[in-house]
Amino acid sequence: MTEDRRLAVLRAIVEDYVATHEPVGSRSLVERHSLGVSPATIRNDMAALEDEGLIAQPHTSAGRVPTDQGYRVFVDRLSQVKPLTAAERRAIGSFLDGAVDLDDVMQRSVRLLSQLTRQVALIQYPSLTRSTVRHIELVGLTPTRALLVVITDTGRVEQRVVETSVAMDDDLLGRLRARISEAVNGQRLVDVADRVADLTGTFEAAERPAVAAVIATLLETVVERHEERVMLAGTANLAAFGEDFNGAVRPVLEALEEQMVLLRLLGETRSGDALTVRIGHENEVEGLTSTSVVTVGYARGDEVVAQLGVLGPTRMDYPGTMASVRAVARYVGRILTEQQ
Repeated sequence: MTEDRRLAVLRAIVEDYVATHEPVGSRSLVERHSLGVSPATIRNDMAALEDEGLIAQPHTSAGRVPTDQGYRVFVDRLSQVKPLTAAERRAIGSFLDGAVDLDDVMQRSVRLLSQLTRQVALIQYPSLTRSTVRHIELVGLTPTRALLVVITDTGRVEQRVVETSVAMDDDLLGRLRARISEAVNGQRLVDVADRVADLTGTFEAAERPAVAAVIATLLETVVERHEERVMLAGTANLAAFGEDFNGAVRPVLEALEEQMVLLRLLGETRSGDALTVRIGHENEVEGLTSTSVVTVGYARGDEVVAQLGVLGPTRMDYPGTMASVRAVARYVGRILTEQQ
């Protein structure tokens, strides 16, 4: 019973501090929350929470604020994630349903997530290595130049210009496009190299230099690590939380400028489709130890293909943020699944 009451006091302190950014005292807890105990009991509970390292006294203030450990206990003990309103769900659906291609889905997702949470939103592009080939196109530009287009089942479109040492007429382009399509359509990108390994030898000797150039460009396209790409939005939101970073928001901004940092951040939180919350010093990425990161995997069908989430100060509306991250991930997954 005592532990439950102390958790209720901790929950009230977190909620009030997130809402007001002011240290929380026992008197305000009595006035704002129906805890059913006396101010003296609340003071004793606060003293116990402080001894456990869950709250701390900043400077000379009479109030207390949550520590990173306190936020962790709060998050771990959340009985439920705050549900989105019907209006919020409709807004998410209508905004994302208007996307025309994968890049548009990514851009809309981070913009929407940053607006919903007022934090920095991040999304990792789905890995091409997990994708399959939906369509191959080969278009002549000049006699010695052609445009190779690879479209995946996730909606990703990759384009490369092929330079050849010999001319390619429409007949050769047509035959080459047909044979490549027959070999790789519906195949996983990681299997493409094996599927086209002997293709060059099926053409006339005079055509093989051009065919080899196209095949080489195709393989370069499908083996590149496109999962190493992260899009983000809402960095301006950090300006509103300058005090939360003790005036040191620059290291956070500098970290967000590095793609490899963002990839490491999302990689460290990867846990399938489970929601992950990393608080304060749980983030080992340099410059981000004063932040919290909420991430979840999004799926195409039953397969998780990448991660998305938000980054903000530890003084975060965790229930609302977690609900928004999870909802946007589900909509992104639904859109990718429908595009298969």
